Amino acid sequence: MTDVLMPLMDLTGVAEAAEQAREEIDRLLAHNRLRRNSAPVSAEAALRGAHASAALEGAAYDLEAVRAGAVTNTVVQGALRVSGALGSLVDTWAVAPRQVLARLHLLAARDTVEESRLGRPDFEEPARLDALMDLLTGPTEVPAVIVSAVVQGELLAMKPFPGPNGLVARAAGRLVLVQRGLDPKAVSVPDAGHFAREPEYRGAAATYATGTADGVRAWLRHCCAAIAAGAAEGRAICDLV
Repeated sequence: MTDVLMPLMDLTGVAEAAEQAREEIDRLLAHNRLRRNSAPVSAEAALRGAHASAALEGAAYDLEAVRAGAVTNTVVQGALRVSGALGSLVDTWAVAPRQVLARLHLLAARDTVEESRLGRPDFEEPARLDALMDLLTGPTEVPAVIVSAVVQGELLAMKPFPGPNGLVARAAGRLVLVQRGLDPKAVSVPDAGHFAREPEYRGAAATYATGTADGVRAWLRHCCAAIAAGAAEGRAICDLV
């Protein structure tokens, strides 16, 4: 079977960026704090990831206010629900990603869109979503960071879900990293990496949607850099908790 993602590794700078991201994650996973108890780090990473993803969706609030439960914004609450549920969805993601996407949308968009539209893709390119689902359940030798970037980029470009589709897209990209074993303890914060480069994030996502080689390359390299930055965020958390 042809590995349809492998040509992406030939784009200028992509293989090197993917390797650097993997090395940064490996540095994080080697932190002494994770050898004793990774749960507090995972919990803080989930909180910071939700905070950053909500901010990218237009709901930027102070992190400490979110931590204290003082923010009732529906997008922030949706991001927190999504982040808190990711661990329970990893196994299902490997075999039934469409089911997981529906669940993620239900969590993200509750109180934001009509109940009848929750978990239901509603757009004009169902074949493109079908192809993405086939890609996720098929074999590939491409690094997890690249698969994650493609999944997020496709969902951002397609906008299959009404309301906070970006929350779903970023969560799906996060699930790829966990489920494919790059960050099995979910202790990195890639969304914080995206948020720290927000103008680049938005520009690269827009160029990815064009489908050009340059656009795809720019997006993949951005995602690798964001994942590397998210690993640095995870190390900072390890030093604090």
